[in-house]
Order: sequence, then C-alpha cells, then structure tokens
Amino acid sequence: MVSALSAQGSLRLVIFDCDGVLIDSEGTSCRLVAQAAREAGYDVPERDAVATFGGKALVEIKKEIEAHTGHRLPDNWAISLRDRFVEAFRSSVEVIDGVHDMLKAIDRLGLPMRVGSNSSMLEMEAKFTPTGLADRLAGCIHSAADMQAPKPAPDVYLHAAAEEGVLPEQCVVLEDSDTGARAALLAGMTCVLFRPAHEPAPEWPGLVRISHLSEFAPLLKKALQAQGRLPS
Repeated sequence: MVSALSAQGSLRLVIFDCDGVLIDSEGTSCRLVAQAAREAGYDVPERDAVATFGGKALVEIKKEIEAHTGHRLPDNWAISLRDRFVEAFRSSVEVIDGVHDMLKAIDRLGLPMRVGSNSSMLEMEAKFTPTGLADRLAGCIHSAADMQAPKPAPDVYLHAAAEEGVLPEQCVVLEDSDTGARAALLAGMTCVLFRPAHEPAPEWPGLVRISHLSEFAPLLKKALQAQGRLPS
C-alpha cells in the first residue's frame, strides 16, 4: 500500500465500509435476506446467505430474486426488509473485533475518517448507536442507498472525499467485499481488503489485503512515514 499511495498522492482520508468492517452485522442481514428470498420462492439456504448476498444493495438483491423466480416483488419490498434489519440491529449488533483499538490508532495518526456504506442512514444509526460509534462518526457517515447509487458504483466514496475536501487519490478505503473494493478502485482510491487469509480474494491492481483490523493502522503509519509526514 505504501508504494500505491506514493504513486497516487498524499494520504489525507480514511474511508470505511460499514458491514463486515466496522459492524458485525453482515451475517444477520444476509440471513434475513435469505429468509425473504425463500419467502419469495428463491431457495437460498441460510449457510449460503453471506456468499450469495454479501456486499450487495437491496435494490440489486430485489432484481436478483425477481430474475430467479420470474415474479415481480412488491415495490416496497426493499423498504420492508430494511425495517426488519433495523429491528434486528437495535436488539443485537456488535463491532468487528479490534474496531475500537483501530480507530484510536488512526486518531493518533491524525487522519480524518468517514464511512461509505450501501446501508441506509436509518440502518447505520441502528448499528452505530448501541456500539458506541455514533458519536465518534457523527457527521461523517454516507449512504449509497440514500444516494440511490449503490456500490459497485463509486459515488458514495467520491462523495465522502468531496465532503472532506480531498482528492480521490488521497483516500484509502477499507472494504471486505469484492463489490465494495471495486467501487473504491473505480473511484480512483487505494483499497485495503479486509478478509480472512483462508478465503479467496481478487488480485486487482491497487488492492492490498489484511486479515485482521490490527494490521490496518500500521499500514497507514508506514504510508505517512514514506511521505515524510511522520518520523520513521
């Protein structure tokens, strides 16, 4: 990542995906989607929920279910499912292991942080409030769903950079899904993919991989040192 940042520009902003990066909610949300898919006639076993639906926006999942079943879902299907998400998140949601230590380490580096997610603002409020992240990230949360431009479109990441007043090439995105990683790279940003070492990952130019959140801040520190903004 150090060489990628050196080639692109000075590191000025860190952008996080939400689910699977900050909040451990992807399993819950994907299981609810799989349940709704089965109700609609698309037989997706719960064990395949994350592999089938992880990282996808509800509007895209709706199209996928319709294509598999040949039946049109109600216009309010995505909104109804989002409400089921919110109810579940308010009663049971946790952060990914190492999140709070990672955020403190990035704070010490003096780097601003933002969130760009396919989740709606309503969903993220339900996730961030009980986990103690709402105050820390207040005013820095952006929803691709509310923008009606879900990933892999790069819009939410470009919007986050614009709100911070930095260039895309000055941003690093932490993602866990191929869909989100593609969005970050399409935005012209360096992307770090957070994924267990035993799971496959794409080998795309500009993509760096870590297997635990404790690895992320040291990468950022090395990039800042390479740019002469921190002592070696």
